[in-house]
Amino acid sequence: MPVSVVPDESVPPPAWGNARFASRALRFTGGVLAVVGGALSAVLELLLAPLRVGGYLIGVAVLVAVGLNVALSWFAHVTVGRRWAVALPAVPWFFLVGVAGIRTSEGDVLLAGTWVDLLLVVAGAMTFAVLGFRQILAAPPANRPGP
Repeated sequence: MPVSVVPDESVPPPAWGNARFASRALRFTGGVLAVVGGALSAVLELLLAPLRVGGYLIGVAVLVAVGLNVALSWFAHVTVGRRWAVALPAVPWFFLVGVAGIRTSEGDVLLAGTWVDLLLVVAGAMTFAVLGFRQILAAPPANRPGP
């Protein structure tokens, strides 16, 4: 008489698919937040660029640019888990800062070419460049998480 194996209904099957989906969803959400953060960072820095105290430019936008770009690059790398994720906040930042330097048909421009504007572009771009280069040179991780 053959013995049939009846699966035990009390033990749920392993949830590998659910964990993988949750991991991918979190990484995707982190990437989207990094892109949005890069855009918001550029807008904030462009709003702070003409800030004056006593009639003098103070350059706080440059410090904000460096600080936020470092934080966003770190956030993107940690949440997405890939080295190329450093580019996620950098792309919208470069796009918006580039568009801010284009003069409209009426003659308006957001980045007028003051020392703060020029330093903002250079410091922000160099921050992303240095952090991206560090990711290229970093040793590969010993145990990479699953897909």
